[in-house]
Amino acid sequence: MSTSLTDRRPPAAGSDPTARPDTTGGLLAPRPRRNTRERLVAGGFMAPAVVLVALFLLAPFVWTVYRSFFSDTRTAPFSWFDNYTLFASDPALFQSIQNTLMWVVGTVVLPSALGLAIAVMTDAGRFSRLARLCVVLPYALSGSAVAVVWNFMLTTDGAVNQVLTALGLDSVAQGWLLTWPGNTVVMILANAWQATGVAVILFLVGLQSIPKETLEAGALDGAGSWQQFRHIVLPQLRPVSIIVIGMSLVNGLKSFDLIWVLTQGGPGRATETLAVSMYNETFLELRPGAGAAIAVVLTVIVLAASWVYLRRQLDVKGV
Repeated sequence: MSTSLTDRRPPAAGSDPTARPDTTGGLLAPRPRRNTRERLVAGGFMAPAVVLVALFLLAPFVWTVYRSFFSDTRTAPFSWFDNYTLFASDPALFQSIQNTLMWVVGTVVLPSALGLAIAVMTDAGRFSRLARLCVVLPYALSGSAVAVVWNFMLTTDGAVNQVLTALGLDSVAQGWLLTWPGNTVVMILANAWQATGVAVILFLVGLQSIPKETLEAGALDGAGSWQQFRHIVLPQLRPVSIIVIGMSLVNGLKSFDLIWVLTQGGPGRATETLAVSMYNETFLELRPGAGAAIAVVLTVIVLAASWVYLRRQLDVKGV
């Protein structure tokens, strides 16, 4: 071999670390660093999105926080935290918090559990596509349309009571939307009827991404259907479960359209959630300061719940 030992020596100390070695034994020119012009161009492309977010999200939120510290009189004097003390003194807001918690639990548990069960049962079957279509179709409807359908069913002379009467179950028939907490429960069921569709879609995507080899290996090791589902399928559905539960959590906290069309928060204010109370205080009671305080509290709850949940879930096993 004619190559000398000096040709294989590393570059001398003090040479440019960004330089690339040349096969001929020399050094190529160092990689050019990003200059100011490139940074300005990148900033120019990002500027429209930043401006839109600031204009339509940040600015209204800052104004809402500012307005929540003023009273609702004509002169609107600065009132410090008086609007926030309504959460401790107004029974309607305390009821609203209870209903919001019920909605969070119902909208997280029911769509997630039903979506997973339906996805597993329809993952492989002769009529699976038709079954999935029937479940997913309500998700294509708006919340107001779903409320109109369920209002037809749940009124005192609606379809549900007529069916119960025809079956001789007159004692079970009742005004489903007239008494608390039953009216909140049936509205949560109506919401689950619509929201289960997207959970089914996401879980099906997760199920179809699981390698068949892992299930076959589990079967060869003697694992039954339940053991395969518990120890193989569920762990690999974790990323999808995080998305489904996170979406359900946020939707439960900001539920409005279904409640408003079905009961408008009534009877009285028995079925209000924080989102409905915000609308009622601002536009019906003409108390924008109280409505702004409710909006701020609801925003903080949504952001805090989402951050805590996602941080806890994504930190586990580095998912």
